[in-house]
Formats: sequence, structure tokens, C-alpha cells
Amino acid sequence: MQGGIRAILSHGNVLKNGVVHHMRVLPPATRSLVFRRHESALTAPIEEHGFENTTISDILTAKGKSADWSWLWCTTDDTVYDAVKSMTQHNVGALVVVNPGEQKSVAGIITERDYLRKMIVQGRSSKSTKVGDIMTEENKLITVTPDTKVLKAMELMTDNRIRHIPVVNEGGMMGMVSIGDVVRAVVSEHRDELNRLNAFIQGGY
Repeated sequence: MQGGIRAILSHGNVLKNGVVHHMRVLPPATRSLVFRRHESALTAPIEEHGFENTTISDILTAKGKSADWSWLWCTTDDTVYDAVKSMTQHNVGALVVVNPGEQKSVAGIITERDYLRKMIVQGRSSKSTKVGDIMTEENKLITVTPDTKVLKAMELMTDNRIRHIPVVNEGGMMGMVSIGDVVRAVVSEHRDELNRLNAFIQGGY
């Protein structure tokens, strides 16, 4: 999985280098004609689009969940049992933790990994243990903003070996994305980029 993600991260440069190489091997007269024919495209569609420009905000929009993202958070006072039950009901692997009565103030995050390592392995009761006792605290939390590029988010998640990353802005929590969300976004935009480059080479622009 890690190797596949790193390959995706570097593939944008491979695509661009491939197009440049394609142009270089053309006969001089043909190459000149191609560049004259598409000189406007070089500064418009190719530069303005592409998966390097996809942001976390684009992913949040595509996810289309409730505006307050209340299904993605729990409080420090909730029991671990209730938090895990919520994760199961919503088919997610982590919940953002907030302080009671402060929905937008991030206190930490609780993940399936926390449950396995700090509850099951240690033999603790999920019904008597508070989320605040086992969560990853806010000062150790890695976050992104809506304007963060998807490729940057993927690098953060890969380098830190995490699968979920909260999205915050000046007003507090806005949502959360998973490594699956990020990979799907990159693959989707990557496919569009291939189509654009193919159309550019063949004269579609």
C-alpha cells in the first residue's frame, strides 16, 4: 500500500516528462507545427487543471455528508464503547474528539488502532473507559486545511503512517478525510489528466 501511494505521488512528473519526450522525438517541422497549433493550450487547460491542484476542499464537497459533520465526532466524556459503536454505524475508522459543548474545538482523535492497542490488548472495559483516556491528544494531532493539496495530504499520511486526518480551519473542525478518500481523488484526477494529455497530443485542444 505504502509503495503504491508513493508511486502515485511521483506519477505526475512521469506524465509530464512523457509528454515532453513525445514532443522531442517528433521531426522538427512536425514539432513546430504541433506547438503552433496548441500554443494557447500550453498555458490554459494543462496548467489550470490536473491532480496537483485538487484540494482537500474538493474531497469534502464530493463526500457530501451533513454540513456539521456531527457523524464524525465524539466527546472526551463519551465511553469508548459508544465511540466504537458510532464508528461501526457510520463505517468509519476514526472519530474526531471534541470537548463537551465545544463541537468545533478539536481535542484529539480516536481510531480503531487506539481501541486495539489501548483497550483490547490491555484488557480494559470499553463501557467504563472514557474516550479522553485513550485518544491521541490534540498536541500530537496532524491536521490539514481545506486548501491543502491532496498530494500534500497523501504525503503527510504516508510519512506519518496514519489513515485519517482531520480538516480544520480558523473556525475549528470542518471534517475528516481518510487515505481511501485521498487515493480515490488522486486516481480520479489522474485519469482525467491522462485524458487531457492524450487529447493535447492528438489535437483535441
